[in-house]
Amino acid sequence: MGAALNKRAKFAVGIAIILVTLSWLGWVGARESKTYYHTIVELSAMRPSDVHHRIRVGGTVRPGSIARFTGRVDFVIEGEGKALRVSYVGSDPLPDTFVDGSQALVEGKLTNNGTFAADKVQAKCASKYEAAPGQPKTGAGDSGSAPEKKS
Repeated sequence: MGAALNKRAKFAVGIAIILVTLSWLGWVGARESKTYYHTIVELSAMRPSDVHHRIRVGGTVRPGSIARFTGRVDFVIEGEGKALRVSYVGSDPLPDTFVDGSQALVEGKLTNNGTFAADKVQAKCASKYEAAPGQPKTGAGDSGSAPEKKS
């Protein structure tokens, strides 16, 4: 009977170790996959020590601001009346949806001269998420703000 109890105790300890390990891996994975990002207005309100850490910033690509150079792409993102110059120097090609007026999420660091040095860019084409003419704007792509008037 003592051998059976010892075998059960070893089994219980093994199960506990597996459960703790899986829980820890799940917690670390969830923490690293968060997609928090800052707006340009929030970026200007951050403490200087926080700004120079790796962060994500979201905004709309200013029409006519995309300039392609060898090894980098410069552009401006806008949001809430503020603008941010971005220089993308990543190794991945920019997504096909990265065009004038698209929503972009840039990841990198703010440099001392105020330019954002991005090594990752995500983009979605705003026209894909617009409602059909005469339909109200709703759904996952809606930010909750009033629809923009088109001229």
